[in-house]
Amino acid sequence: MFLTIRPVRAISLDMSEQRLHPLPVEPPRTAAQDGDTGAACALCGRALGDKVEKHHLVPRLKGGTKTVPLHPICHKKIHSLFSESELASSFNTIETLTDHPDMAAFIKWVRKRPAGFHKRTRKAGGGRGRR
Repeated sequence: MFLTIRPVRAISLDMSEQRLHPLPVEPPRTAAQDGDTGAACALCGRALGDKVEKHHLVPRLKGGTKTVPLHPICHKKIHSLFSESELASSFNTIETLTDHPDMAAFIKWVRKRPAGFHKRTRKAGGGRGRR
């Protein structure tokens, strides 16, 4: 058995010669960029503010492609209450989401807030999470 040894290319350790290009991070899209200037949040019905997030009714991991525009706080609330599997199987329409008691209470509360309102969303059960 013979081993073939290939020459190794020299690598410079001088960082000034190497340029590191981080992946670009896209800022959140605004309603005007999405063309949704007069649109309303699909969950709470309030007018969309400057920041709009798109929620996949069936998660992308489960093959979903259809999206609806939501306020960031509404989007975060959905994902704080339901797992990806629950969203795919039981809560894959706006109607089933709004029928859930915890979501209905949230919608009643958030409808009293202005369009750009945002507050930290807690996980279901009122727990404090990991410490």
